[in-house]
Amino acid sequence: MNGPDRRFGREVLFAELLLAPCDRKLAGDPNRYLLASMLAGLSMGDGCLPADLGLGEAVFRHLLDQYFPGQEIRAPLRQVEAIPEWSDIQKLLLDHRARAYPSELLIANIVATACAGRDHLWQDLGLLERSELSNLMWTNFPELARANTGDMKWKKFLYRQFCASEGIYVCPAPSCGVCTDFAKCFGPEN
Repeated sequence: MNGPDRRFGREVLFAELLLAPCDRKLAGDPNRYLLASMLAGLSMGDGCLPADLGLGEAVFRHLLDQYFPGQEIRAPLRQVEAIPEWSDIQKLLLDHRARAYPSELLIANIVATACAGRDHLWQDLGLLERSELSNLMWTNFPELARANTGDMKWKKFLYRQFCASEGIYVCPAPSCGVCTDFAKCFGPEN
């Protein structure tokens, strides 16, 4: 499936996920929408995340049971290259979380896992567009979102924040050197 058919298939799955009945409190969690988008992308083979979003099978199964009961996700089996700074990126995210929803913990783990990907972070997460990632950051990590005053690409921004906290000042994200948008990312906000 490609082109319009692929996008339509993704949109249908996304709608099905959001129509799944869930606890009223979870239905109001803005991360439900973002998780549905990631899962729809994952099922279409988008992104770099493993079939369990990098959460481990038990936590992933719990996420589906809580947020999208009765829904099954068919995702490609793939491994994500482990990155040595995973726990540092996760800690950065957790230290700056909004503390509004328990799902922020899941989102921090998923984002840290996606940082191992070779594309823009929104693409590595399997999201449909960059604005969804901006929404994710503002919802879950508003302090970090406010700090991104130059509209820097999110993966680069997260690495820059992590590196600055470690006293390292020349620190591109792991895939920046091979990215086709290198010139756009390393623009005036540097």
